[in-house]
Amino acid sequence: MFANVASGISHNAARRPAHPALIHGDRVISYAELDRLVEEAAHRLREAGVGPRDIVGVVLPDSASHVVALFAIARLEAVILPMDPRWTTFEKANLARFFKTRCVLQEEGAEPLPGVSALVMDAAAEAAGESGAPPGPVAADPDAPLMLSLSSGTTGTPKGPLISHRQLQERFLKHWVSLTFNEHDRHMIATPLYFGGGRIFAMSHLCIGATVVLFPPPYKADELVAALERHRIATVYLVPTLLRRLLALPGERPILRSLRLLISGGAALYPEERRAIMDQLTPRFVNYYSSSEGGPVSVLLPEHEADGSGCVGRPVFLTEVEVVDESHRRLPPGLVGRVRYRGPGVAQSFFNNPEESATAFHDGWFYPGDLGYLDAGGFLYLSGRSKDVIIRGGVNVSPAEIEETLLAHPAVQDAAVVRWPSREFGEEIAAFVVKKSDVETDELLQHCRRVLAPYKVPRAVFFLASLPKSSMGKVVKAKLVESLRPL
Repeated sequence: MFANVASGISHNAARRPAHPALIHGDRVISYAELDRLVEEAAHRLREAGVGPRDIVGVVLPDSASHVVALFAIARLEAVILPMDPRWTTFEKANLARFFKTRCVLQEEGAEPLPGVSALVMDAAAEAAGESGAPPGPVAADPDAPLMLSLSSGTTGTPKGPLISHRQLQERFLKHWVSLTFNEHDRHMIATPLYFGGGRIFAMSHLCIGATVVLFPPPYKADELVAALERHRIATVYLVPTLLRRLLALPGERPILRSLRLLISGGAALYPEERRAIMDQLTPRFVNYYSSSEGGPVSVLLPEHEADGSGCVGRPVFLTEVEVVDESHRRLPPGLVGRVRYRGPGVAQSFFNNPEESATAFHDGWFYPGDLGYLDAGGFLYLSGRSKDVIIRGGVNVSPAEIEETLLAHPAVQDAAVVRWPSREFGEEIAAFVVKKSDVETDELLQHCRRVLAPYKVPRAVFFLASLPKSSMGKVVKAKLVESLRPL
């Protein structure tokens, strides 16, 4: 393990300098060049006043510059704050101010964030680099904070643990052992770098000396297949929404015959889908269960006999998984309860959020908010979520944030947002609204689009005379979900 994650780049630059580290389009960056780019970016950040423990927002497109920025921040022992470029200016500025960022890294021409210091970090800035300054010192405290590991889609009231260099590399170790990542592979990043899967898998492969190919969305399913073949990709991580689009492609089966490993996560699969994926895409398919807050949990391997109905496999290397009741007592196999897990890469609390920490962390265990059970063979099955979160296409969306946005409209008296079962996205977003005055659906959706990222905008708005509520005055969302027909 490295005392500093960025030292992995320098190590691979020394032992295999000409080996391709990053490929994006026609651009191929060797490990020697990547190490230089990281040092140049670190020098620019240092000159801008960024130092140890300063929080630096990263709101960059899916490019080599984004990856360079991640390791440059790490090299300075500053803290990475992932931010989604698709967020509105309001959302980005809100998050940056909440975490008191030293600065936010943006591309040239990006809209300024009110009250937030910004620094341009893109390919043009890289080309203008090469300061000639001697390499700066690489901070070397493995327990120094490295990254605010926010759930994908997190804005509103942000929460996420502040994980260290050591904890992130403990998560890498699970990738290398349980997912068999190695230095000989070419891994494609086909999901946004803002999301945990894209960002962490990219960093994990670069620390081990593999080649990372960036193929950012949007793209069509057949374009993804062609890119996997063209770049001779060994491993790729895709969310279920993408897998369903690949299954719909015409042509000879299996479609992804050259892959060594196809990994999926972010949302549950329907019972028949695992078998269809193994028959029609590739038999080398792994279902990977993890969380941004706690890291890897379990893997369902091709050789595991399971019907896919909620099974997410056995625990990964150096991770313990239990199912407990409300009093934190371990339940016997077959009984549904709260899933919890622990291991050396799991955080111990949310950053600056003691109230949420008290719910999600207990005696060294992390509770991701899922309900499930373990069978006699140690396989974990998920059966629902205790947290009120919508997972749309693998992205966590907070209903409370959308409700707050709707309630800000002068014509809305009450609002409730729930998950809507969807074949394509796993879950869609449905909004139920009680009007205060006359308003059309399009006006409310347009109001949401002005404030929220596109993936948080409801699929539809349903008007009710009143919301169903319990005797305590709480909205009974289960009744609203029952009224929805799956899409």
